[in-house]
Amino acid sequence: MVQQVLINDDDYYVPDANQLVTEDDTPVDNFASEKQQRLLVGSLYSSLQQQTFLAAANVGIYHTDGQPAIVPDIFLSFDVQVPQNWWEKQNRCYMVWRFGKPPEVVVEIVSNKEGDELGKKLKIYEQMRVSYYIVYDQTQQLGEKVLRVYELRGRRYFETSENWLEQVGLGVTLWEGKFEGRQDHWLRWCYQDGNVLSTGDERAEQERQRAEQAEQRTQLLIDRLRAMGVNPDTL
Repeated sequence: MVQQVLINDDDYYVPDANQLVTEDDTPVDNFASEKQQRLLVGSLYSSLQQQTFLAAANVGIYHTDGQPAIVPDIFLSFDVQVPQNWWEKQNRCYMVWRFGKPPEVVVEIVSNKEGDELGKKLKIYEQMRVSYYIVYDQTQQLGEKVLRVYELRGRRYFETSENWLEQVGLGVTLWEGKFEGRQDHWLRWCYQDGNVLSTGDERAEQERQRAEQAEQRTQLLIDRLRAMGVNPDTL
């Protein structure tokens, strides 16, 4: 049992963070999963700059006193931020009692059959009241479906064919393309129209193309003026 401390202001007991394992530095991921995690987290921070949220990969979530943390591949929690001093023990991972709510979305990337994504993990996220649970099974370890989306309705998860997550205003989609030099199939966040959330590199490339197109339009206008006998330098 985790030792408890009393917060006198609220007469509310919370577990003592000093007794919790906030990180164990155990390397567990493969190259594909690590890059997929970076794509999902990075595109959120690149594209949702006007929103307040916290997204992370392989960070533990403490949800119940006396129970170990669960470590999803990705989680997304809106209207919360990492505390300023994130090196303090109580700020190093996601403790539901400190943030005041569970994440809205959790993503698990299936690498093998040992993770029990459709069994134990599903039950834990269901009990945590995570609004959406997404299982991405690129290599079809758990069956024919590559993507499963579960939505919390009342106290239970129901698998849905909808990839639009209405409660958070985001969707997920399967996308084929190149990320960080790797051509492959990827799971990506998307808007309701199906367009994917851009990564930082993609946004930079889009800006470069827009600048190039603007320069081309300017040069075309200059050429037309000169063809009409007008010196653009005098305008």
